[in-house]
Amino acid sequence: MTAAGAVLAVVSLVAWGVTLGLAAGGGRAPGWVGGLALYGLPVAFILMGAALAAAVLDRRRR
Repeated sequence: MTAAGAVLAVVSLVAWGVTLGLAAGGGRAPGWVGGLALYGLPVAFILMGAALAAAVLDRRRR
């Protein structure tokens, strides 16, 4: 889960960069890039939070 969250966070930040770069040049990003930029980062944080909670629960069980 942590690796998936990290990859999604990086891809989402790249999508943000593409979106901002195209907007600065007067263009518009495709819909899937905008969607990835908008929803990717929150999903990545949720995945990382779930991995952290799982690690804490696992440690308490020991």
